[in-house]
Amino acid sequence: QADLVESGGGLVQAGGSLRLSCKTEKITRFSVMAWYRRAPGSQRDLVARITIDSLTNYADSVKGRFTISRDSAENSVYLQMNNLEPGDTAIYFCYAKSRWSETHYWGQGTQVTVSS
Repeated sequence: QADLVESGGGLVQAGGSLRLSCKTEKITRFSVMAWYRRAPGSQRDLVARITIDSLTNYADSVKGRFTISRDSAENSVYLQMNNLEPGDTAIYFCYAKSRWSETHYWGQGTQVTVSS
């Protein structure tokens, strides 16, 4: 079982919305949580990240359309994706870094497909 478990992916038409969730049963705390994605034939790229102080940054391609948020008490991170485009089609991965060490955690990914 992966350290992080994603949910919320699926098939949606262009202009639609999806909300991805990522949760863990681990009892550690995370300094940074993030979402990455890998489109077919491409490398895995950062989509959005959020620090323990709720500072955020986004890939230019999703600014104004995607919003990342976290619930630190429950070690959860979310990605609200609005106005989806076919170019957003990818496998989306959840990522987290331990607050207390250099340990990195990944989910197994959830597929997002946007049809035109």
